[in-house]
Amino acid sequence: MPSLRCHWSLHSCCGMSRMTVRERWRIYRRLSLMFFLAVVTVTMVQRGNISTGLQFEMERQHPQPEAVSSGARQKRGVYLKANSFWKARKPKQEHTTEPPWTMEARGAQTWDVTSANCTANLNFSGTEWFAGLEPNFKQFLLYRHCRYFPMIMNHPEKCQGEVHLLIVVKSVITQHDRREVIRNTWGKEQEIDGKRIKTLFLLGTSSNEVEKANHQKLLEYEDQIYGDILQWDFMDSFFNLTLKETSFLKWFSTYCSQVRYIFKGDDDVFVNIQNIFEFLGDTGMGNLFVGDVLFKAKPIRKKENKYYIPQALYNKTYYPPYAGGGGFLMDGPLARKLYGASETLDLYPIDDVFLGMCLEVVQVSPIKHNAFKTFGLVKNKSSKLNKEPCFFKSMIVVHKLLPPDLSHMWELVNSDLVCAQKVEIL
Repeated sequence: MPSLRCHWSLHSCCGMSRMTVRERWRIYRRLSLMFFLAVVTVTMVQRGNISTGLQFEMERQHPQPEAVSSGARQKRGVYLKANSFWKARKPKQEHTTEPPWTMEARGAQTWDVTSANCTANLNFSGTEWFAGLEPNFKQFLLYRHCRYFPMIMNHPEKCQGEVHLLIVVKSVITQHDRREVIRNTWGKEQEIDGKRIKTLFLLGTSSNEVEKANHQKLLEYEDQIYGDILQWDFMDSFFNLTLKETSFLKWFSTYCSQVRYIFKGDDDVFVNIQNIFEFLGDTGMGNLFVGDVLFKAKPIRKKENKYYIPQALYNKTYYPPYAGGGGFLMDGPLARKLYGASETLDLYPIDDVFLGMCLEVVQVSPIKHNAFKTFGLVKNKSSKLNKEPCFFKSMIVVHKLLPPDLSHMWELVNSDLVCAQKVEIL
């Protein structure tokens, strides 16, 4: 049997001279093919090593999003898309003197919620206190952790450049007439003494399942005309007003770094913009939050009342000071702090009380001002004073005016109205 050395050598004494020309050609071809395969193999191995080295170097210098640790994402304020997506993760507590709510205010640069997959939290559903609650409170508690939803309509361009006053109005999808009259009266976008005013309406989706698609089409058409609607993918309801509050605070912190002041109110109020500017011209304080403030308000325990709160949900004697949600004024930097504070609290079913809780966290006391009348001018609803234009001319906010009344009062106040005596409240 020939040795391996003889097998691989064509010039050995293994009897190759006795081979035919055809046999020699076969050996040449086989050796050539093996040599070619060996060269290709070596080349591929070398290229693989080079490619791997370059890729490693690129990833080291420019890490991909998937390679960034969750801790780094939290420091940048980016919400992670996981099963706990609906409750924004708190940043890792570090040794710092900075309050947690200020760190929370460092949010993303775009609206980063794209999924509405929110499931019920059944952890306490078997407890005795939960079993004794009314169905609407059970529903609220089961989904209280779901605080952010995808945006259906978004207009970040409203906050481009410097905006002196951002008017933000809570509305519902069917109230087109209220939004229309506001656009034509006190909510009109304009410029006063070089200071820009912008207007936005905050909405959820229709609560009418039968007409939901039709309502949405009408709203889309309205937004095409005016471009002033922010809409989130949660159903508009009384308890979901708090979602509207937290959603706006997050939106504002994301897009509105150059907004000086915010007026936020309902879609059935009369607002005197000139008086707002007069008031803001006289104040230079920071952390401004002013409105029709209630001090030592007690939770309502009567079940038939719209604002009823069971003891199991809030067991303190008093609410913290809060402003009536019909209309209040705050500065932009404080709004960003309130967003951070809202992330440290469980949601509460009454939106203006929840905002009072956020003010308590940031240790800011709201200021009560008599020009904010979120419960009407006087308690007696039949009083003629509630329809006296000279009183409206002296106010900043008056609540509870339907579109025809609002339009009529606006015309009276902005006509050549002569009042015997201006009420000195500004």
